[in-house]
Amino acid sequence: MRRVGSSMKTSMQAFGTSERVGHDSSQFYDRKMYNKSKEHLLNAQEVECPDNVVNKIYNKSSVDMAEIPDNSIHMMITSPPYNVGKDYDEDLTEQEYHDLLYTVWKDVYRVLSPGGRACINIANIGRKPYIPLNSMISRQMTDIGYLMRGEIIWNKSASAGTSCAWGSWKSASNPVLRDTHEYILIFSKGQYSRSSKGRESTITKEEFLEYTKSIWSFPAESAKRVKHPAPFPVELPRRLIQLYTYLNDIVLDPFMGSGSAAVAAIRHKRRYVGYDISQEYVATAEQRIFGENEPLLV
Repeated sequence: MRRVGSSMKTSMQAFGTSERVGHDSSQFYDRKMYNKSKEHLLNAQEVECPDNVVNKIYNKSSVDMAEIPDNSIHMMITSPPYNVGKDYDEDLTEQEYHDLLYTVWKDVYRVLSPGGRACINIANIGRKPYIPLNSMISRQMTDIGYLMRGEIIWNKSASAGTSCAWGSWKSASNPVLRDTHEYILIFSKGQYSRSSKGRESTITKEEFLEYTKSIWSFPAESAKRVKHPAPFPVELPRRLIQLYTYLNDIVLDPFMGSGSAAVAAIRHKRRYVGYDISQEYVATAEQRIFGENEPLLV
């Protein structure tokens, strides 16, 4: 360890250190593994998104979000279609599915402000073989230029029920794992930090201590209640909004679905922009926003 001024400052040691306050991590991040993961200064400034663009859900594909100016969105939260045969899914090849998501993530990168955050809720799919969508999306995002901040494990076991997909019951022949978790992948555009000047955070001390943990536990949403085959609960975007945005920031969901991200944004005095190709789901989302939250739409 070394002393800086009148306070102790820890640095990297052969067997680590138990202290993290004032820790100097420069030696760790100067290693060759991190050469391609540096923050990169963007030749851009955040711009104001016009009032006539926000607090709307567009009934169109998000592969081209022409309505949104460059560098004007503070956060993206979404759960993309999984291409597994849900009502809203097309039967895409692996390459077609890859290309669709890549195109959307690239346009999200365009509209995010410098330091803007991108949060993607995803589950892995299949058993023969098991397809790790979380890995595929992480590679896509870093290829585009996003900086990965980490991943959260959403533990859904409290609402997982008693699935019978165990494969070979009580036999080593072919036991099958039952996923009771999903992933929330966290990225930033260009830089990790955003300025706090003139901005107001709304997260409490208790929330901050809980939401900065890498495992979150809360139940899944009822598909029947919100009239969507695969909704994520409002609690998921609510936590992300509290942790990663300021008051009045704009939250984008390019696969809006049942509108959970917009509902959470309005409840916490943020604005939203959404896209969905289904007119039915746009109507469902708007009903949730204006039905459950009309008093907050000031």
